Amino acid sequence: GRASYRDPRAVCPSMLAQGLTATARTTVVSKALDRSKLAPARRFAKARSSTTKTMALSQDELKKLVGYKSVDDHVTSGMVVGLGTGSTAYYAVERVGQKLASGELKDVICIPTSERTREQAESLNIPLCTLNEKSELDVAIDGADEVDPALALVKGGGGALLREKMVEVMAKKFVVIVDESKLCKGLGPGFPLPVEITPFCHMHTLRTIGKLPALAGCEPILRMGSSSNNKNDGDNIAVTDNGNYIVDLHFKTPLADPVAAANQLKNTVGVVDHGLFVGMAYQVIVAGSDGIRVAGTDGEKAWW
Repeated sequence: GRASYRDPRAVCPSMLAQGLTATARTTVVSKALDRSKLAPARRFAKARSSTTKTMALSQDELKKLVGYKSVDDHVTSGMVVGLGTGSTAYYAVERVGQKLASGELKDVICIPTSERTREQAESLNIPLCTLNEKSELDVAIDGADEVDPALALVKGGGGALLREKMVEVMAKKFVVIVDESKLCKGLGPGFPLPVEITPFCHMHTLRTIGKLPALAGCEPILRMGSSSNNKNDGDNIAVTDNGNYIVDLHFKTPLADPVAAANQLKNTVGVVDHGLFVGMAYQVIVAGSDGIRVAGTDGEKAWW
């Protein structure tokens, strides 16, 4: 069934005690500094400037850095903003809430991409609406499960791929935030590709997907347990916020043609939508051992 909202900060309490490493520009952070004394993430350097250096941080700390930077760089007062879903997008939502509370942002209205994100946003008093009220967004910010050098994405590990795509495709800028573990040479082997399907005759649809030419070699597996991960952590079929099922496609080799795969999936009766986000990313903000780097528009060419 639907996963309950969980505050990811509870997973890493030491992160809150230590604070975060971040710089206003591109200054190298001295290893001698006590991390517990460092201030929360501030505004980062523009994308074309030198790489922002970081100390050895945990994955959650890296997620917070890119989440905060995405809001600092791309969200201004008066905007309509799409709020993504997942452990990285969580920090972008948190940052929007902080800046609204402080008065730095005003007259911002946001569109959440899942019930989990809606619950978090409401807890931070972020004004919300849906696409029914606002069909055009200034910016949408979300994480990804994989990013290839063409900035094509696999998304949907958290089970919110349909709402994410509906919101993010309507944004003037879709900003993707990841840590370097999500970068790949080709989509497929590093993370199963989620496909949202109708419950009606779901095993028929699963078999049909597995026979699509552009997906040759994939192993389709019905998601069980929580819809918010692909860990097979329950005996019941996972159900999305929309009442649908998810099939996770496992690959041993990269997708040869993500565009063809996306088209064939979309044209399959019984498929609601899929986790291939191709030609949508405006910018990808990446946190890693070498610091914060930006690929795409106003950034550099993909380096991985």
